Amino acid sequence: MYLKLSVKNTESDFVKKIEEISGENLMKCNQCGKCSAGCPSVSRMESLPNQVIRRVQLGDESVLEDDTIWLCASCFTCAVRCPKGVDLSKVMEALRLLTLRKNVNYTQIEKIPRDELEVLPPIALVSNFRKMTS
Repeated sequence: MYLKLSVKNTESDFVKKIEEISGENLMKCNQCGKCSAGCPSVSRMESLPNQVIRRVQLGDESVLEDDTIWLCASCFTCAVRCPKGVDLSKVMEALRLLTLRKNVNYTQIEKIPRDELEVLPPIALVSNFRKMTS
C-alpha cells in the first residue's frame, strides 16, 4: 500500500498565511537537512529546523507551540546553506508573528529574576522584548 500525499492536500490556510508573511515558497524545501546541520542553536531546539518547515508544509499548526521558533537566532545560516534557496529564518519569523498576533508573549517580563535584570545589557533586553512580545 502506498501513501499518496498530494500537494493540494497540504495547501491549508495556515501554509498560505506563512508563505504570505514570509515571502517563501515552502514547497521548494526537499528536506535535505542542511539547515539543521549548520544551525548554531539546534542543540537547544525541540525540533530540528527542517522538521519545523516540514510540519508547516503539512499544515501542522502545533508548530506555533514549539520553543524552536523562539530559539532561532535569525543568523541566516540556513538560508545560505539551502540548495533550494528557502530562507527558513523568514519562515521562523512568520511563525513568531502569527503567535504574537494572538497576543501570546513568549517572554514574560515579570518572571525574569531581578538579579538577572540588573546584569543583562539593556540592549539585549530591548531586543528580546521587541522579538518575543506583542
